Amino acid sequence: MFERLKAMLIKEFIQTFRDPRMRVVLFVLPMIQTVIFGYAVNMDVRRIPTAVIDRDNSPQSRDLLQTLFASGHFREVARLDHEQQASRLLDSGRARVAVVINHGFAGQLGKGGTAQLQALIDGSDSNTAGVILGYLSRFAEARTIQLLTEHAARNGIPVGTGAVKLETRAWFNPDLASPPFYVPAVIANILYIITMLLSAMAVVREKEIGTIEQVIVTPIRKYEFILGKTLPFVLIGYANVFLISLVGWLVFQVPVRGSILLLILATGLFLMSSLGTGLFLSTISQTQQQAKMSAFFIIFIAMLLSGFAFPIENMPLPVQWLTVINPVRWFMEIIRGLYLKGVGLTILWKQLTMLLLIGTAVLGTAVLRFRKTVG
Repeated sequence: MFERLKAMLIKEFIQTFRDPRMRVVLFVLPMIQTVIFGYAVNMDVRRIPTAVIDRDNSPQSRDLLQTLFASGHFREVARLDHEQQASRLLDSGRARVAVVINHGFAGQLGKGGTAQLQALIDGSDSNTAGVILGYLSRFAEARTIQLLTEHAARNGIPVGTGAVKLETRAWFNPDLASPPFYVPAVIANILYIITMLLSAMAVVREKEIGTIEQVIVTPIRKYEFILGKTLPFVLIGYANVFLISLVGWLVFQVPVRGSILLLILATGLFLMSSLGTGLFLSTISQTQQQAKMSAFFIIFIAMLLSGFAFPIENMPLPVQWLTVINPVRWFMEIIRGLYLKGVGLTILWKQLTMLLLIGTAVLGTAVLRFRKTVG
């Protein structure tokens, strides 16, 4: 048995790494993708192009604008006279927001009243628009507290009387930076893509080049054939997890805070699903092109329904039910829990159990289908 399995493994490794470019695709490109994703997939919005309409043109309005642009979130691109000009800038994309200060702004502040500040926001990108609105809301709140404090001091009112101040602290990601959230997710996505594509072409390649009949007539058993086809991809998957984790630690300072052994276990359970799905596609496809197209279709849906970019809680209820059978979702939760929170088995047992159930079902179905097809 071991000699036959060893021969099968050697054959698969030779076939996989025969082309030097394949080594680059399997080991170098995932690291490059991690760096690109870490820098490109960033929800932090900085230096937002901002147009200004300051009709009051008072020291108070100028001080307000100076404070706004000093925050680093906004960048002034134009001074305008009316809303029509702002509309043209927003339409062309040269500005994402227009801040309007009307006449009487300073007068209202001087009387201790409420002064109006208008913001015209480009809502074509709802996520960015929401972030801009949040920045402006926090800025207005902070400015209001500052003005109330100054007004109380001028009138001899004790500072802070009747005031409530909210102090926030973010756990696990204190700076609310994007890389710690997205870099671990890249591991799940890249691992799913690589291992599924490799296994999807494993059996169908033998069919296409006409060697599957030669394998059938050899003494090798079917489970040995499956192990020989999948074990090399398991090793490649673990190598990618190690390399991407190393890049995340060295480039983005995102270490694994949880148990390394738990990460190894979760990766193995996840590989059952990805390799099982690829093996199933390989048995029902007649050409490598069919297998690739089928794999990409499943990968695209699995990534969209994994919580990688869109919270699952925001999806319609039927779609949320569909995500229950998506292994990428559960592995995404595990890997983010290990990287960001450092949680252990007592928290992640449900996700691990789901990976085990899905992996067993998918891999078992693939093996049964393989027996019907090849046997």
